[in-house]
Amino acid sequence: MKKIIFATALTLAMFILNSCGEQQEIKSESGKEFPVKIAVVEKAMVDQVIEFTGNIEPMVKNYISSAAAQRIEKIYVEVGSRVKRGDLLVQMESVNYTQARIQLENLKLDLSRIEALYKAGGVSAQQYDQMKTQVKVAEESIANLDRNTKLLSPIDGVITQKNFDNGDLATGQPILVVMQMQPVKILINISEEFFPQVKVGTPVEITLDIYQGKKFPGRVMLVHPTIDASTRTFQAEVRIDNPGMVIRPGMFARAKVDFGSKERVVVPDRAVIKQAGTNDKYVYVYENGVVSYTKINLGKRVDSIYEVIDGIEPGTEVVIAGQSQLIDKSKVKVTESDLDLTIK
Repeated sequence: MKKIIFATALTLAMFILNSCGEQQEIKSESGKEFPVKIAVVEKAMVDQVIEFTGNIEPMVKNYISSAAAQRIEKIYVEVGSRVKRGDLLVQMESVNYTQARIQLENLKLDLSRIEALYKAGGVSAQQYDQMKTQVKVAEESIANLDRNTKLLSPIDGVITQKNFDNGDLATGQPILVVMQMQPVKILINISEEFFPQVKVGTPVEITLDIYQGKKFPGRVMLVHPTIDASTRTFQAEVRIDNPGMVIRPGMFARAKVDFGSKERVVVPDRAVIKQAGTNDKYVYVYENGVVSYTKINLGKRVDSIYEVIDGIEPGTEVVIAGQSQLIDKSKVKVTESDLDLTIK
């Protein structure tokens, strides 16, 4: 019995000693200081050359169709045909037009007879005026039929779509689509902070991925007058002259606008940590030997720095090396003369 009591006491004593050792080790680990390098966040003048993306659009896009459902007699163009303003594109069935023309000629004969009777006193002025009105209405009707029988191109452009063939009954969609490709345009969404700077005539540099190394000059031709409340942006339309028509509607384009330089809060790119699985960005902020995991909102990147929209203020010290060992509230030790890494 004494042996059992002694063995139990010995086991208990060893357990207490081991527990104390583990607690001491944990305490020692929690007090560990990780070596880091830091830099001071400051303000700097940053070039505001902003790149926007979008698709090239035709300057004008017209849908060629008849006001009434009619049969197509002849289409004079094909997809890719270049046309001039006023060119005849489509001849529609002219049965209604021919009937209306015959009816108009008969009305004109009736008018000439009534006019003679009116001058001789055989009809009243009211009857004469009524006949003149009928003739005028018939003339307007036949002019409208003429416009819907002979479909002309309203612009200089290129036929980009053909939906029917000769003999088809044109219903539901345009017969042809014609686009003006000289010049072309691109719509860009610009942050509201630049609204006072964007004017008609503001220069824009256009590049297209398919034409590596080539730059095309453009100019703002229209500034939309309202701000989108959900995105805090406004639209501007940029004109590109497009000599030779090497730029085509639908191409992906990049538009760069130079807004000069502005003073911004900036942070070194080495300080920025991207949260896995999200678009959130963080930095470790250093203060009195401890770091805090801090979310920041970044603007554009320029060389080795990022603009900071919000999250940290000038004078804040951030970790730029040694982040892989850190968690929020880690104790750290600044190594060497890392404060000399202040952004200039």
